[in-house]
Amino acid sequence: MTQPTPTPTPTPATTPDAREAPIRVLLADDQALLRSAFRVLVDSEPDMEVVGEAADGAQAVELARATGADVVLMDIRMPGTDGLAATRMISADPELSAVRVVMLTTFEVDEYVVQSLRAGASGFLGKGAEPDELLNAIRIAAAGEALLSPAATKGLIATFLAQGGSSGEGPDSAEYGERLAALTGREREVLVQVAGGHPNDRIAERLEVSPLTVKTHVNRAMAKLGARDRAQLVVIAYESGLVRPRAD
Repeated sequence: MTQPTPTPTPTPATTPDAREAPIRVLLADDQALLRSAFRVLVDSEPDMEVVGEAADGAQAVELARATGADVVLMDIRMPGTDGLAATRMISADPELSAVRVVMLTTFEVDEYVVQSLRAGASGFLGKGAEPDELLNAIRIAAAGEALLSPAATKGLIATFLAQGGSSGEGPDSAEYGERLAALTGREREVLVQVAGGHPNDRIAERLEVSPLTVKTHVNRAMAKLGARDRAQLVVIAYESGLVRPRAD
């Protein structure tokens, strides 16, 4: 008797269509020459693409909505609506909650760094950065991480706040108190460690838990405090008074 031919077991698709979509990058700078240079650099990478160019902040916000950008490279100093104002608008728009902003400027001073982070930026980069640094910044921001290392961010913010740099913007102390009250004891411990400039692996060692557990606590603290990323957690930790800057 003839045996039936066995049906081959299907294998998972490995076609190019199965790979992840490229990172969608929006360029916002009032200098056309710089935008052109950034476009050539970004479009040369297989895992990212430029989806739009804006010459001012207002146009950047509009294009962020229209293009579905993942990351905006945002110049701080632009005519009309500047980069800081545009970043605040993006951060405040629920429809743009997934958009990450990397601030670009030739003015690398602590005040601009802190203002950028307060506005909702995921990081800060000087225009003199090397091409690899810029491309790495885009990838880090797209992954939802803080562009500045926690240690560098902590040092900049501590210095600025120690000089009386609180802007008065954002939630007042009462609202911060309510938000912090929503954290569990462990989440507060993790937040203090993040503000101290420690990466997840180091925090895990200090608290004797797994790195995955630390990551979970960080994500929950971000959700409860309304922080977009790790850099925002550092800002909140200092501005709420949970962590006090030291005069080193």
